[in-house]
Amino acid sequence: MKYTIVNLVAASDLKATLDLYNLAISIPEIEYEPEQFPGAILKLKEPKVSMLLFKNGKIICSGASSEKEIAQGIRKASKLIHEIQPDVKVQRKVSYEVVNLVATANLNLELDLFQIAMKLDNVEYEPEQFPGAILRIDDPPLTMLLFKNGKMICAGAKREYLLRKGLRKAEKIIKSIVKPKKTRKRTTKRKKKKQSTKKKGAKRKTTKRKKRKATRKKRK
Repeated sequence: MKYTIVNLVAASDLKATLDLYNLAISIPEIEYEPEQFPGAILKLKEPKVSMLLFKNGKIICSGASSEKEIAQGIRKASKLIHEIQPDVKVQRKVSYEVVNLVATANLNLELDLFQIAMKLDNVEYEPEQFPGAILRIDDPPLTMLLFKNGKMICAGAKREYLLRKGLRKAEKIIKSIVKPKKTRKRTTKRKKKKQSTKKKGAKRKTTKRKKRKATRKKRK
C-alpha cells in the first residue's frame, strides 16, 4: 500500500541550560509565554518545522516530512541559539530519536464503518462525535483513523518499517471484511457502446463519400 509521511516528531537534547526569555527577545522566530506553556516555540521557514525548546535543553521537533529535515532543523536551531548563548554548541552531528510518525494512505475502497466496528473488537466508531472510526493495532502499536472514502491516517510508529508493517496488517484485516464493488463490467459495457457508435459514425461517413463520388461521375 502506498503511503505519504506528513509529520515526523523527534526529541533531541542540546545539553545546555537555555535562557528562554533572552532567546525570545533576541530571536524573532521564537515565541515564549511562560504563563500559558513552560516551553518556547521556534518556527523555521526552511525547513518548515516547529520546535519546542525547554530550559533543560530538551527539544521536540515536529512538522518534518523526512528525517533529513529533522537534522537540518535541529542544526539550524542550535546555530540561532549559539549566536545568543555561546555556551550552546552548534549541533554538527545531530542526534535525535523519532517518537512519532504520522502518515496518510488510501485503501481505494468504500468502507462501511458501522459494519467494521461491529465485526472487529479493536475498532471504535461513534459518528455523533467523530466521522471516522479508530482502529488500534497491538503489534506494532499503532492507531489508525478510517474514513468512509477509504482514506486512512496512521500514527504511533517510531520507525518507517513499523509503519509499513502496520498498514499491511490493517489492509489485510479490513479487506477480509469489506468486499470491493465490481465496477469493471460497467466500464467494459460503456467502452463497447462507445466503440459501436464510433463504428456506425465511420460507416455513415464512408457511405456519404461514396454517394458523392457516384453523383460526380454521373454528371461527368
